[in-house]
Amino acid sequence: MKLLYKGLAFLMLLSVLSGASAVFAQEKLTLRVSDQFPTTHFVHDSVKFWIAEVEKATGGAVRFDYYSGEQLGKAKDQLALIQSGVVDVSLVVPGYVSDKMPLSAVAELPGMGNPNTSCVGSIAYMKLAQEGIFAKQEYGPAGVRAIWGFAFPPYQLMMAQRRIAPLKEIEGAKIRTVGSSMEFLVRHLKGVPVKISAPDAYEALSRGTIDGVMLTHASLFAYKMEGLIKYATSSGSFGGTVGAYSISEKRWKELPATVQKAIMDAGEKATRNLCAYMERDTQEAQEKLRQRGVTIVTFSATEQKELEGIYAATATEWVASMDKRGKPGSEALKAFTEALKAGR
Repeated sequence: MKLLYKGLAFLMLLSVLSGASAVFAQEKLTLRVSDQFPTTHFVHDSVKFWIAEVEKATGGAVRFDYYSGEQLGKAKDQLALIQSGVVDVSLVVPGYVSDKMPLSAVAELPGMGNPNTSCVGSIAYMKLAQEGIFAKQEYGPAGVRAIWGFAFPPYQLMMAQRRIAPLKEIEGAKIRTVGSSMEFLVRHLKGVPVKISAPDAYEALSRGTIDGVMLTHASLFAYKMEGLIKYATSSGSFGGTVGAYSISEKRWKELPATVQKAIMDAGEKATRNLCAYMERDTQEAQEKLRQRGVTIVTFSATEQKELEGIYAATATEWVASMDKRGKPGSEALKAFTEALKAGR
């Protein structure tokens, strides 16, 4: 009988230890993160910030393997990497997958943001990507959940050789764009839109395949294109790029609630950390361009009024294109406009 009790006690002890090991194993998580940004890009630093915040909040129970600079796939492939389970978290830029996530392009429309700002747009976009129209119409159906993200400050037009002002100088220029809304804008300016990712833009610009790029001033330095530019605007609002680091819903549901909270809390901090940095960095980058001899173009009041008309025409054309596809373009424009107003 004593042997029986001892045997049962031993089995119970093994069961407890096994359960403890299972819990420990469950808590020790390694998440794979991927994006297209090189280590020189400012977003890369914010990813490291987010990772550090999660690791700190979980006491090191969650760790990350971070593959930046398109190590695992091109910018347009990042959503597929999450969906296929190759990575746990990746940067989804709707502009690169506009066939799957067209409505998010409303946040990239020209005239949506004031030059040099980022936080209002970033917070507005993330609100809708996590619990609003973008979550319901795009991220959810794609099987992913937005964690944290950004809306870059309004893009400026930068040219290698061609002048920018007066606006007629842009006619016929081949300009790098992202997403449908920016393509509409370039056509309204009578330019030729060329859809190309930022990492590939340097080679295209240096070879003369394109004449100019739509980017933030800070991103120009991140991709080492500053030496190729002679003219850059400072007062335009030529759209932008939005994106969200996201995780598959399947992987999300496997995570303990405490880890989920740590990931989202750190995500909110990362969104605010990045947008504040971009607002500071935009001013510094613009000054660096001046010091390098780049001509900074400020549009006249007449040109600014002409641009505002082009911005409005671009938005109208974009909404019509969405409605034609059976997508709620008008609803998306209203939702994002109201989110922007709420944050101002």
